[in-house]
Amino acid sequence: MIRAELGDQLEAFVMRLVETGRYTSESEVLREGVRLIRDREASLAALDRSITIALDQAQAGQTKSAEEVFDRLESKYRSLGAGTE
Repeated sequence: MIRAELGDQLEAFVMRLVETGRYTSESEVLREGVRLIRDREASLAALDRSITIALDQAQAGQTKSAEEVFDRLESKYRSLGAGTE
């Protein structure tokens, strides 16, 4: 079993969440907090992987200039706009 000292402010916050009925127990609040941290860490790991892939692609010369990208987007959105007229 994990026990943690939260300090006065965090402990008071947890107690308010339970007292207002938002959560049924202090343990439920802490479990939710750990789940949120787990999800954030997973998101950060996915972002790190994406950045690594992008850097590898850039180093391999697999990039397009900003001008190419903007031209393609401008063309795409012009054609979409033409369909609504």
